[in-house]
Amino acid sequence: MKLSGHHHMAETFTVGAILAVAGGYLDAYTYIARGQVFANAQTGNVMLLAINLVSGDVLRALSYIPPIIAFIIGIILSEHIKDKMDGGRLHWRQYILLLELAIVILVTFLPQGKVEGIQYNTISNVLISFVASLQVQSFRKVRGIVCATTMCTGNLRSGTEALSLYALKKDKECLHKAGKFYAIVLFFIIGAAISTLVTNVFMEKSVIFCSAPLAAAILIMFIDPNKTKKDT
Repeated sequence: MKLSGHHHMAETFTVGAILAVAGGYLDAYTYIARGQVFANAQTGNVMLLAINLVSGDVLRALSYIPPIIAFIIGIILSEHIKDKMDGGRLHWRQYILLLELAIVILVTFLPQGKVEGIQYNTISNVLISFVASLQVQSFRKVRGIVCATTMCTGNLRSGTEALSLYALKKDKECLHKAGKFYAIVLFFIIGAAISTLVTNVFMEKSVIFCSAPLAAAILIMFIDPNKTKKDT
């Protein structure tokens, strides 16, 4: 039977903050341990693709294409999961997170660099770009505001816009919105900082620690918000 409250819990600030930590962690991980690729937001990869093409490093330029394609595929798949799994025993977003968790664990066992002709960094970046696209497409709201948990540009823009509106209109709701956006950015930074410290020690194996926030988000979504006095 379908558990109640999953849709609501998926959009709580708690889940958003936890997933922002995971998002920051993964982005720093791929940059440090997997060849300086930004797996979450594809703007960086598109830029690096262009830079390396112009510089004549075609092989390096080509390495940025698979993560971009994986990101596109992840967006498409997330919509299919939503359509097919909605109304199931778990909320469809929990299936998304379970898939993310499985992929993160898989990447843990992939070595660095090229081994016996196989580019494991490219494979890892493709998988994590796929994870990021699933997350960014499936978790798009926090307490009613549209935001992202795998990148910061849109959140910074929206937070600053809300802050400017507060300065102009003295509407406290705008101030509250600004606080939510900036807080999500802060948690993303925290995730990236933790990843930097951990990845510099454990390198490619450090991605396994990202399974903790993903698992936590899955468990929190079992909570029925009707039994809590306020949003978590």
